[in-house]
Amino acid sequence: MRSLDIGALGMQAQSTNVDVTSHNIANMTTTGYKRQRAEFQDLLYQDLRRAGSPSSDTGTIVPTGVQVGLGVKTAAIGRYMGQGTLTLTENELDIAIQGRGYLQIDLPSGETAYTRDGTLKLDANGALVTKDGYAVQPGITVPSNATSVTINTNGEVYAEIDGQVALSNLGQIQLATFINPAGLDALGDNLFLETEASGQANTGAPGDVGYGTVQQGYLESSNVNVVQEITNLIKAQRAYEMNSKSISTTDEMMSAVSNLR
Repeated sequence: MRSLDIGALGMQAQSTNVDVTSHNIANMTTTGYKRQRAEFQDLLYQDLRRAGSPSSDTGTIVPTGVQVGLGVKTAAIGRYMGQGTLTLTENELDIAIQGRGYLQIDLPSGETAYTRDGTLKLDANGALVTKDGYAVQPGITVPSNATSVTINTNGEVYAEIDGQVALSNLGQIQLATFINPAGLDALGDNLFLETEASGQANTGAPGDVGYGTVQQGYLESSNVNVVQEITNLIKAQRAYEMNSKSISTTDEMMSAVSNLR
C-alpha cells in the first residue's frame, strides 16, 4: 500500500521540522542569529484517471480525474532575516547593525565572510578582529596609547589618544548587503559566504541609502520567538504522531487481508 511509504515520508518531514525548530531554540541567545523554517512540497501524483480525458464518444470529459499523491518532501530551509532586539552591553568594541547589512570578515582561506555578530576585539597589534581573531574589513588598528574608542552610527571609528585634545579618525567600518540574504551559505561561527543565490555583495558606509546604521555598545540578539518555536514543536509532534498512526492503520488493514480465509 502507498500509505506505508507516504506515512514514512511524512514522519521524515516532521523529523526535519523538529530538527530545524530545535536548532532555533538552541540558538535563541546566539548573537545575530536568524531563525530558520522548514518548507515542504507535495511529491508527484499518480494519475489513475486524468482530468479532461474523454469519458464518451459524444465529447464529454472527466471534470476532476483521480490523482493519488505520493507524500511530502523538504523543499527548503528558509532563513528569516528580520531584525533582532538590540541589547545594551556598554562594551565600547561591541557594535550592533540596525537595519540591512553585514560586517565583512577576512577568513584565513582568503575568502570574505559576512556576519551580524558585532562582538569585536583587539588583537596583539590593535587590529579590530572577531572572537576567532579574524580581521574586520576594512582593516582598522587602534593605537596602543588610545584611552578610548568611539564608533558613531556611520561606522566611523575614533580614538582618544593620551595627550591629544582632538580625536583621531582611525577609519570607517563598511557594511555589505545582498539582494537575497536568505541565499547566503551558513558556515557556522555566525559566519556566511556569498553564493550565486545570494548575489554579489554590495558594500557601502553605514547610514547610506539601503544600509543600516551601527550602534556602539550594543549587540543584536537572535530573532527567535521562543513561544512560536514551542508551538511549532507541538504541531510537528502531533503531525508526526498522525503520520505514524497512518502506518499503524495500514498495517492493521494488511494484517486483516492476510488473515482472510
